[in-house]
Amino acid sequence: MRTNVGLWWILAVFAFLIAGVYTVWSLLQHGGVEWVGTVALAFLGLMSAMIAFYIGRVLKSQNGDLPEDILTADIDDGDPEMGEFSPWSWWPIVLAGSAAIAVIGLAVGTWLVPVGFAVFAIAIVGWVYEYYRGYFAR
Repeated sequence: MRTNVGLWWILAVFAFLIAGVYTVWSLLQHGGVEWVGTVALAFLGLMSAMIAFYIGRVLKSQNGDLPEDILTADIDDGDPEMGEFSPWSWWPIVLAGSAAIAVIGLAVGTWLVPVGFAVFAIAIVGWVYEYYRGYFAR
């Protein structure tokens, strides 16, 4: 986690440096500031600094390194219970297909957007209730 903090601070400094270079370059090239790129790069630096600050505070509040950061740690030391997953479930693929139908509907024809939302509703209900009926019911 200490490495992550360092990488985010490096990204923040790099973004601020590039924002300055971009601003000077646009001034020399066009005689004025190109605001979209300058603001986007400045906000990239601000967001990177915000993430670095947050991760640094979390590291400080944990009073030490994570097991992933210790070279002598075993794999099981940093292996918490992540929850229950269904590797056989087809519902996430249907859910992704519904998002694809809705986005294609925005690009091609708006009549496809309600179809995508309908498939989304079916997919989310199926995914939530897949343990309540059928082969894997509990």
